[in-house]
Amino acid sequence: MLGVLEEARFFGIDSLIEHLEVAIKNSQPPEDHSPISRKEFVRFLLATPTKSELRCQGLNFSGADLSRLDLRYINFKMANLSRCNLAHANLCCANLERADLSGSVLDCANLQGVKMLCSNAEGASLKLCNFEDPSGLKANLEGANLKGVDMEGSQMTGINLRVATLKNAKLKNCNLRGATLAGTDLENCDLSGCDLQEANLRGSNVKGAIFEEMLTPLHMSQSVR
Repeated sequence: MLGVLEEARFFGIDSLIEHLEVAIKNSQPPEDHSPISRKEFVRFLLATPTKSELRCQGLNFSGADLSRLDLRYINFKMANLSRCNLAHANLCCANLERADLSGSVLDCANLQGVKMLCSNAEGASLKLCNFEDPSGLKANLEGANLKGVDMEGSQMTGINLRVATLKNAKLKNCNLRGATLAGTDLENCDLSGCDLQEANLRGSNVKGAIFEEMLTPLHMSQSVR
């Protein structure tokens, strides 16, 4: 039909062109935008060598149960992981840049060295997560949307949260030693019981933030406003 369409266009047979275009369009298989299930993804993981780089950029995992899976080093850049269950998953050094994690559950996940630049994790649960890598590789959440997230009890030594949005977030009892919070929006953020020793809060918005029961005193040199 494509060949006949070319001829019809060449000879200017308008009535035939219209019929052919409709017929070709109807013969195309519909685009599949349905989310990838746990079963499909596990089959994919098992067929992939552990040392190969798994590329999942832009894929749709919305609502999938990926809990307790080994997802180390996988490229989830710009993927849709909204409302996913990633509890206890190993996401060490995974690339989640610009990924949609809104409403997802990542409780007790291993996030050592994770890249979450400009990701959207609004309303997600990240309780008791580990962002701290003993080798010194720091998790990068620069520019991430973390509005209303619950990160209570997480280990975040040296984490990069520069210019991230943590408005109304819960960070109670978190380890934020040496964390970069420069320019971060911490409005109404609950930081009670946190360890902020040597953390950089310069230029951050701490309006309405709660700093009760701090493990170490917060020095004025750490924050400009």
